[in-house]
Amino acid sequence: MDSLDLEVLTRARDWLRAGHRVMLATVVRTWGSSPRPPGALLALRDDGRAVGSVSGGCIEDDLIFRLRRDGLPAAAHVVSYGVSADEARRFGLPCGGTLQLVLEPLTDAAALDELLTRLGRGDLLTRRLDLASGRATLHAGHADQSLHFDGHMLISVFGPRYRLLLIGAGQLSASLARIAQSLDFAVTVCDPREEYSDEWAVPGSTLSRDMPDDLVIAMRPDARMAVIALTHDPKLDDLALMEALKTPAFYVAALGSRRNNDARRERLKEFDVSDAQLDRLRGPAGLYIGSRTPAEIAVSIAAELVAMKNGAAADTLLNVRDAKSALDIAADTLSSCAAGRH
Repeated sequence: MDSLDLEVLTRARDWLRAGHRVMLATVVRTWGSSPRPPGALLALRDDGRAVGSVSGGCIEDDLIFRLRRDGLPAAAHVVSYGVSADEARRFGLPCGGTLQLVLEPLTDAAALDELLTRLGRGDLLTRRLDLASGRATLHAGHADQSLHFDGHMLISVFGPRYRLLLIGAGQLSASLARIAQSLDFAVTVCDPREEYSDEWAVPGSTLSRDMPDDLVIAMRPDARMAVIALTHDPKLDDLALMEALKTPAFYVAALGSRRNNDARRERLKEFDVSDAQLDRLRGPAGLYIGSRTPAEIAVSIAAELVAMKNGAAADTLLNVRDAKSALDIAADTLSSCAAGRH
């Protein structure tokens, strides 16, 4: 789940504990262009305080106005915005954008406590809200589920549905782990080297000191998992990659220069990694943004990670390898032209 939505649930629980009344707004349907996807959350307190987002701000303002005018709703119900062109303009929705919300009065801090505790353990859950009775229940979820609303029952999915395994516990891994957690990934970091693993300190991540190939096998990567090798040590990176490339993992990548990645591909062939499997290796990892610092490189890799997760065609992305090759060609061309003028 989005880290912003986790904050919404936490603040709503805290407000209830403090004696406030709270309303939870959930985006359940969108048509056309809309600012926020189904499942996005907003919590409103009885005094008009708000946390979260269901739009670019105008719908939040209208909900706060309604709350101050009418008070919190007595029962869960549905509201829609942007049905007409006038409403779309009034609420700042893109042309043709429409969204439907379920507004739910919250009363039980203990129920949110249970939800947050289980999310803290890394559980994947569904929360089922019966609009007629207002009763909400928690159930185990699975990775293929998504929000469902039939007009009577709202089934929301909470918890990490994507996994990321980082090989190496260095500074770059720490920056990337923090970004990935904010992007709804459950992050595991693998580094058997004590000088690195002993210094790992990214809250919310899981640290493993196992050998990378053993951990990849144990984690059984599926189509919702990514593996990124970041150590620059072939004894660690190659072990992880040779196993990860044989799995359905949606993104397998490695840090390093183009030359190092070419050498890595040749080494992996010696481990019986096929050409088709090697074609799935993204290396150097990341999209080209001229990154230099560990934090910038982490942004570059995270951008490619998200692009691959969202199904962007690999051959349309400006990855580091292709971008630098194009820059080399351009530099050679300029150099040749300059030499020809003298």
